[in-house]
Amino acid sequence: MIMQTTKPTKQPSHVDPRSFEGDENAKMEAMYAETLKDFSEGSIVTGKILEVRDNDVLIDIGYKSEGLIPKHEFKDIESLNPGDEVEVLLERLEDDEGMVVLSKQRAELQRNWQRVLDEFKEGDVIEGEVVGQVKGGLIVDVGIEAFLPGSQVDVVPVRNAHEYVGQTLEFKILKINEDRRNVVLSRRELLEESRRDQKKALLAEIKAGQVRTGVVKNITDFGAFVDLNGMDGLLHITDISWGRVNHPSDVLSIGQELQVLVLDVDLDRERISLGLKQQTDNPWEGIEARFPVNSTVRGKVVNLMPYGAFVEIEEGIEGMVHVSEMSWTKRVARASDVLSVGEEVEAVVLSINKDDQKISLGMRQTEDNPWDVVAQQYPIGARVSGTVRNFTNYGAFVELQEGVDGMIHVSDMSWTRKVNHPSEVLKKGDHVEAVVLEVDPSQQRISLGLKQAQEDPWAAIASKYAVGQKVTGKVSKLASFGAFVELEEGVDGLVHISQISDERVQKVKEVLSVGQEVEARVIKIDPVERRIGLSIKAAAVPDEEFQVDDDMLQGLRAGEELVTLGSAFEEALGDIQTEEWHPGEKKEE
Repeated sequence: MIMQTTKPTKQPSHVDPRSFEGDENAKMEAMYAETLKDFSEGSIVTGKILEVRDNDVLIDIGYKSEGLIPKHEFKDIESLNPGDEVEVLLERLEDDEGMVVLSKQRAELQRNWQRVLDEFKEGDVIEGEVVGQVKGGLIVDVGIEAFLPGSQVDVVPVRNAHEYVGQTLEFKILKINEDRRNVVLSRRELLEESRRDQKKALLAEIKAGQVRTGVVKNITDFGAFVDLNGMDGLLHITDISWGRVNHPSDVLSIGQELQVLVLDVDLDRERISLGLKQQTDNPWEGIEARFPVNSTVRGKVVNLMPYGAFVEIEEGIEGMVHVSEMSWTKRVARASDVLSVGEEVEAVVLSINKDDQKISLGMRQTEDNPWDVVAQQYPIGARVSGTVRNFTNYGAFVELQEGVDGMIHVSDMSWTRKVNHPSEVLKKGDHVEAVVLEVDPSQQRISLGLKQAQEDPWAAIASKYAVGQKVTGKVSKLASFGAFVELEEGVDGLVHISQISDERVQKVKEVLSVGQEVEARVIKIDPVERRIGLSIKAAAVPDEEFQVDDDMLQGLRAGEELVTLGSAFEEALGDIQTEEWHPGEKKEE
């Protein structure tokens, strides 16, 4: 703050009042002039307290009029008494009411500012009280108000600068600006200088194996930095506890005092590694004796991963239950589908690796394995019933009892048709009957047959149909090589393209359509290969003239396009998709 002063009032030369003994008026003027010569605006003068009032204090500085100073400018107002002398700053000789304008605070400020200039310079240490917080830092009273930037409060970022308000501390003077009358301070530089000396002394005496007292200074995801009174040491998360620590903040807090073991000192890089758990016995010593393989243990789930659950069976000791060891019968995709953190579980010790500090646990081993008795419950050839639970591309899973599923392969779903996907025959939730085909307890598999639980319609085909017999049916599928005609449910015959008409047929679909009813004559029956050959054009031949020749059977021979009825269906579908429309060609309407 710059104190603005006015030019001192011009004073008359010294006059001896005795020369005016005959002139009383001249005598008074001379005395008045004598009182004015020591007063100038902006100067510090001594005044006498005349009266302490409710809101202000009346001061006499020996001038022709008194001045009033507000009570709040006096720090010790209760101790003031009339007659006490105080230093004040003369701001103005007269205000509008003819009184002098005085300030106690500005007098102190000017004295203190001069003291700072006289006693201190940049780089010196000064003591002061933090009196307030402003944007960007703190205000410190060192006799005058000085500024402490937020970056200079401590060696680490300060989260709550207000907690320093009211503290008396030492500071280093960074800058003194006489023109603007301000002072900039730093506490950080003093702390850093002190820590440099402490760090040097600490590195000279610290050694691995020592136990040191430190204070947690900072916490990160990978550990905590501990102030050892000179420099920080790193307490890694793996060295905090023998047990699981998900995050250092779960165990430690900033400002916490610790007794830590010095694990390593790197003088070249000036790094110190610390340990906390090393001061207690390693719980993995003697682990095999306390938890022998096949023993049953109880513990609490402390962490879940997709592949398994970590269970604390003793402080500092965790075992892992893999998802494959959680149930005999259920396929567990994620551990969280079965368990939750904090849950108490019972398990069996499967294996121990002391060197890697790993224990494998199994939960399902605490229960009887239902697959041990499956072979007795479901012998091969037995008829069973269950509910369709799920599909795969190659079959359907049927729940026979809780936790025990059997699988029906698509090849065992129908005697008469080739099933490409189980949804063509079954729906989830269907109740079905099947026959047990195979049981493998070691692989936890039961193979079931759906068609084996039904009568094979081809078993009676030879007695129902004869070569030369006329039959009627509906076209069920079209292929490039012919048409399939449904004679009865589950039984189709094939009319080769050469047996559709006496005239040459280029495309089957130009002559026949799905759903069309046709009359044909049976020209071949093969129950073993599950094939019936039909001829539409032979149906027009009189019975007495009908005779099977090699030309009729040309398209039905083994090794030709038609191998089995099932493969014929598959080929028929493929031919429809590939032969009738090729990429790049315009699809026929």
